[in-house]
Amino acid sequence: MVQALLLAGVGLMAGILGALLGLGGGIIITPVLTLMLGLPIQYAIAASIVAVIATSSGATIAYLKDDMLNLRVAMFLEIATTIGAVLGAILTGLFNANILYFLFGALLLFSVYNMIRKMLMKPENIKAPVPDQAAEKLNLNGQYFDKSTGQRIDYQVTNVPGGFAMMFGAGLASGLLGIGSGAFKVLAMDTIMKMPLKPSTATSNLMMGVTAAASATVYFFNGSLQPQIAAPLAIGILIGATLGTRLMQIMPTKVLRWIFIPVIGYMGLQMLLKGFGVNIG
Repeated sequence: MVQALLLAGVGLMAGILGALLGLGGGIIITPVLTLMLGLPIQYAIAASIVAVIATSSGATIAYLKDDMLNLRVAMFLEIATTIGAVLGAILTGLFNANILYFLFGALLLFSVYNMIRKMLMKPENIKAPVPDQAAEKLNLNGQYFDKSTGQRIDYQVTNVPGGFAMMFGAGLASGLLGIGSGAFKVLAMDTIMKMPLKPSTATSNLMMGVTAAASATVYFFNGSLQPQIAAPLAIGILIGATLGTRLMQIMPTKVLRWIFIPVIGYMGLQMLLKGFGVNIG
């Protein structure tokens, strides 16, 4: 009973953070389950896959209702992620994992640097997105209502090929290294395609669930998915994801970025050190 309550509490935190930032929640769940609760790593990874699906389900329903996520962008980019993930799974073992961890870690840290630089720039120095013919043809441009400012914001999606390539890389990383690619998804939309952070986060939540659902069946059939671990986690996550979506709606984008930056920075540093053979919790 105590373990079930602890797992529900961990799920609640992971659900809030996952819905707020468009990340799967595995960044919290895997270390907590292995380091603090002493569970085997394969059970922790399987539980974090369930966490991603639960976060995605809870958040997506709310974001769809509030017209926050961009469904067309999600479906278009999911093509690249899926191709990358399948190719990554096929090529597992052919590449040196340390080099890949180093490259993807460096990419995350560079993205953090770009985000901080963008935040410190004066508004008048930030270039407006260049209209993209591919985005117009595919009808990817969108709008959302920002409850923190009380304004309806129209936005243009730009650099569609660059975003597609980044999403292919995210899928490849996911398949090759067995990592969640939520961070790459948000960065592809926010940094490369110049979508606002809130729709990027909401859209990432939907995409992660689609990707994770395919992986979950593998963990289910190999026996790593333990109901007594996954069930209380999923309950906590669904509640947390619902709370997270409400918080994200009223939170100023700048505050959201300041939460996002250290989390992505930590993930980037963790991957970079893993490339040198050093593991941090």
